[in-house]
Amino acid sequence: MKYSIVYSSRTGNTALLARTLRDVLPEENIVSFGAPNEVHTEADMIFAGFWTDRGSCCPEMQEFLRGLEHKTVALFATAGFGEDAAYFERILSNVASLIPKSCKILPGFACQGKMPEAVRSRYEAQLAANPDDQKAAMFLKNFEKALAHPNEDDLKRLKAWAAEITRPDGK
Repeated sequence: MKYSIVYSSRTGNTALLARTLRDVLPEENIVSFGAPNEVHTEADMIFAGFWTDRGSCCPEMQEFLRGLEHKTVALFATAGFGEDAAYFERILSNVASLIPKSCKILPGFACQGKMPEAVRSRYEAQLAANPDDQKAAMFLKNFEKALAHPNEDDLKRLKAWAAEITRPDGK
């Protein structure tokens, strides 16, 4: 099986996941690694990684995924908000819907990732303007929690996921 690891990473979170995948997959089976801006005709399986942008992936990853044909695709993602498996599944499902029907879509992987400092500033400004804003307070609390992600547990789960979906016996 030949693999391509294609990813878009705005803050480095998804790049960390992509590098981790590259380290655990057999080196001789990886035919490409990098941004979603090239054709991956040699790969049997595409690992497509993205940062979450309004419940989906960024525009360049959307374009890349829409252009795939007859590939096996495994999505992996990072999102600033975490700890909600249903939220992660919605994101993965939204992005999977972009992939043409000729492709086989494998179960995906998502975990929380740290966000840019500008996001913290926005939440702090919301709280300063309205100290009783419970939503802004919750967002700021989540921001603080996200600073530790992706963590070792996230990477361990990523490795287990990759091992499971690349098993030759398909079990």
